[in-house]
Parts: sequence; structure tokens; C-alpha cells
Amino acid sequence: MTSSRSITTIRGPGIAVRGNDIDTDRIIPARYLREITFDTLGAHAFEDERQHARGQHPFDDPRLRGAKVLVVNRNFGSGSSREHAPQALHRWGIDAIVGESFAEIFFGNCVAIGVPCLTLAAAQIEVLQSLVEEDPATALTVDLATGRVTAGDLSFAASLPDSVRHSFLSGDWDALAVLAANPDEVQATAARLPYLTGFRFPRPPGDG
Repeated sequence: MTSSRSITTIRGPGIAVRGNDIDTDRIIPARYLREITFDTLGAHAFEDERQHARGQHPFDDPRLRGAKVLVVNRNFGSGSSREHAPQALHRWGIDAIVGESFAEIFFGNCVAIGVPCLTLAAAQIEVLQSLVEEDPATALTVDLATGRVTAGDLSFAASLPDSVRHSFLSGDWDALAVLAANPDEVQATAARLPYLTGFRFPRPPGDG
């Protein structure tokens, strides 16, 4: 099959959101689950926390508005399985997330929209978070081919499952684009599926 767009390197300023177990309701409040196109979700990422912080939340810092790499802590994206959470982050401008660990469904939803989530040790995350907080102009580079996250002279080996890494490098992460690019193979596969062509059951012995 022909692949869709490959993703090999994400480079840009970083933004740190500190805290363990940040769930999807904190990332995007439940009242926005009625959004079906996701187009306006970026403006509402972390909305309730931003209101509570009165302009002191990282997502309200004008110096960080062009950030591409989100740096988080443990069990990020826990809670409900809403796909709106990674959509909100991505539409705000996030193209990659680096953290200590991620909730499994959140991780999968990120892969489905082309946002890689790589893991680093807690001490390395602390270094990156402090770095981008002290100097918002610092550029982070996430290299999926080598599995490394770099910032200036710092370079860390990050973890990403091999199957997921391959899907980004090959472009197969975008399932709909792969299907749309290969209509002949889709039709050939459909022709072999019994729930589309009809099931045929063998007759019981003695049934004339």
C-alpha cells in the first residue's frame, strides 16, 4: 500500500505543564465534547485551569505561543478516553509530547492524529521543563528516527514502541489517508470479507 505523510522530526520551542495524573477533563473540559469537527478546540485547551490561574498558566504565556513540544510528567492524559484532548493540544499548536508516561488510550489517540508521545526518565523531564521555563526561546528537537530528544547541548534517548515509531516514519499512522490512497486494494479486500459478500454455512449432514 502507498503510505500517507511520514513524520520524522519535530522541532520548535517547548512548553512545560507540570503535574502528575493530568487527566483529559483538565486538558479539555467535558462541555466541549459536543464539538464534532475539533476546529475550535485549540483555544479551549486547559481552559478551566487557565481561568483559575488568571493568566499565569503556561498556555497563556505569550512567549510560549509558538511552542511545538509539550513536556509533561507522569500518567499524562489519564481519565476518560475522549479524543478531544489530543485534538485540543494539537490544534493549539503541539506537534509532539515528551513525558514520564502516558495513559494508554490518550497515547493511541495521539498516534491517530500524528502526535508522537515519547517517554523520558523523571530526572530528564525535570531538566527539560526547567530549561524551557527559564528560556522559552530554547528549541527542542524530537527525532523519531534516532529516538532522541535534544535541546542545545543536551541529548536524551527517549522511548517509543518500535511499531509506533515505524508507523510515523512510514506514514502508516494516518489510517484514513492510507485507505484513501489505495482504493483498488480496499475494494479487493472488501471482496474477500464475508460480512460484505455474504456468509456461506455448510449444510448439516443428512440435510438434503
